[in-house]
Amino acid sequence: MRAVSHVPRALHITIHRPEELNTSLRRAWHQLMDESPDYANPFLGPEFAAGIGTYRGGAHVAVLHEGGEPVGFFPYERGAFGVGRAIGLGLSDCQALVHLPGVTWDTRELLRACGLSVFEFDHLVDEQKPFGSYVTGTFASPVVDLRAGDGSYAEWLRGAYPGLAKTTLKKERRLGRDLGEMRFVFDERDPTALRTLMRWKSAQYRRTGRMDRFARPWIVDLVDHLFQVREEHFTGVLSVVYAGDRPVAAHFGPRSRTVFAAWFTAYDPELRYYSPGLIMHLRMAEAAARDGVRVMDLGRGDKEYKDWLKTRELRVGEGFATRPHPVAAALRIWRRPVRGLRNTVLAHSTLREPADRLLRTVGSLRTSVRASGNPPQR
Repeated sequence: MRAVSHVPRALHITIHRPEELNTSLRRAWHQLMDESPDYANPFLGPEFAAGIGTYRGGAHVAVLHEGGEPVGFFPYERGAFGVGRAIGLGLSDCQALVHLPGVTWDTRELLRACGLSVFEFDHLVDEQKPFGSYVTGTFASPVVDLRAGDGSYAEWLRGAYPGLAKTTLKKERRLGRDLGEMRFVFDERDPTALRTLMRWKSAQYRRTGRMDRFARPWIVDLVDHLFQVREEHFTGVLSVVYAGDRPVAAHFGPRSRTVFAAWFTAYDPELRYYSPGLIMHLRMAEAAARDGVRVMDLGRGDKEYKDWLKTRELRVGEGFATRPHPVAAALRIWRRPVRGLRNTVLAHSTLREPADRLLRTVGSLRTSVRASGNPPQR
């Protein structure tokens, strides 16, 4: 780790398109990621920012310079009236200003340099102290600390998850008997498997009443793009569980050298009684550990399988960094009550479960209407 000056010098900020950063700046960004475990997540790398920049017109990166050297990278998206948001907000499970240890900044001056009146975030790394006064809530983000095993998958599973091992292995054996020999590919390069994953995930979104992300062409293009990225600090990894020649479950997510981010997971709904989603996550964890990954980040959110798999939790922040501006005041008045209501529902099972059932009912009705080809009645 580089020595940090005890006397901070004035910061100079330059603004760039993330996909146009030169090799020197990308190398400096990677070095800062390597120097702190807080920034090892692939969502914080220049490759993810460049992917967003390729398909989203408002993506930028503010580079903080001290004494002529780059000491911080702040990726963001800028919309109309200076409304800013974390790069890939709604997709990214980790957000931060990646910086050299000891470097600090004035948040309002940073926003002014970026031309932002407000900056919205929802997965901010807990370390980001200059943003601290703008955080409106913090949330658990479960992670799995991985240890590579020398034996078989079954031996690893019994050692890592003794409570789940018997049931999971039994379901895998039954699935193999019913459909064909079980096979897992950690880094599948067949693009048709990626299309299968997107199709399953779209159906899941519709079935559960959620917004279908893959109905948005730019997200499909982004995932296609990241699937092709194979760099030291960022690789798009598609993993697939097969029974015979039939894909059972699939996952796509980015990895850095040490962190693997769980992102899009889906499975064949006809096979849900075999718990294919859980099988997928366990297979991924074992394979990722063998491949040098030390942490699998499951992302913010309350899900039963995350409670089963996690070894600890990180904290991520949600909020709005602002500077004095009419647009910032209006946005906070509009957005904060909506976020507050959503978080209240998610935090209490007595509210969350009925809301989830309602969404599933709405999703089922929408699916039925599409299948019949009849428009909904008013």
